[in-house]
Amino acid sequence: MTYLTGKTALITGASRGIGEAAARLFADEGAQVVLAARTETDIARIAEDIGPKARAVACDVSRFADVQAAVDLAVRDFGGLDILIGNAGVIEPISPLDASDPEGWGHAIDINLKGVYHGMRAAMPVMEKAGGGTIITISSGAAHSPLEGWSHYCASKAGAAMLTRVAHLEGAGKGLRIMGLSPGTVATQMQREIKASGINPVSMMEWDDHIPPEWPAKCLMWMCGPDSDGHLGQEISLRDEAIRSRIGVA
Repeated sequence: MTYLTGKTALITGASRGIGEAAARLFADEGAQVVLAARTETDIARIAEDIGPKARAVACDVSRFADVQAAVDLAVRDFGGLDILIGNAGVIEPISPLDASDPEGWGHAIDINLKGVYHGMRAAMPVMEKAGGGTIITISSGAAHSPLEGWSHYCASKAGAAMLTRVAHLEGAGKGLRIMGLSPGTVATQMQREIKASGINPVSMMEWDDHIPPEWPAKCLMWMCGPDSDGHLGQEISLRDEAIRSRIGVA
């Protein structure tokens, strides 16, 4: 998919799971990648594996200054920013609402919702000045359906989904391609945390029920190209068999 050749992508939450898989795939397809995550040792290792076209930057998306620094790094080292994947997110602390920890609940909002805003706020001016760019938010079925013990996650993902629609409304006329991806349940560390909680039907699923992170990575790559233009401003579900067929996964 040559449309990634020479492009620069910033991926948050790139130390594992979907973020790591996307960083490796994008680099394989010719993109320069900036890996952003709180765990600096992990992203440094992944960036070293990828090679000269990768950079690692310690980044807590709940802090705007960190996200702005990651965008600035992309511009300084690679000349611009073409793609932002807002992937960073947390599921903990899982808890019934009436027993939830207010500080933990608020921190999840800071990462899952404000982190998406921080990425958009830092990236949109750079992309608008360049005449275009792609921003993709990692969404969830929890953005649209309530789940027991997930009040923080459902609320933050619902907010991020609406934020993505607003960004499309404001950015489409300035050359920006903005949409969301709801990947379904993915075999990542987050699912281990969900399983350990024992709360709601998602925790009852078996490991083999979850798709590999390489599937959403492939979908993200496809969403960065012109074939996905019919979905701009929308949320793509990887549960959709037509989408799975289009990107070539079982």
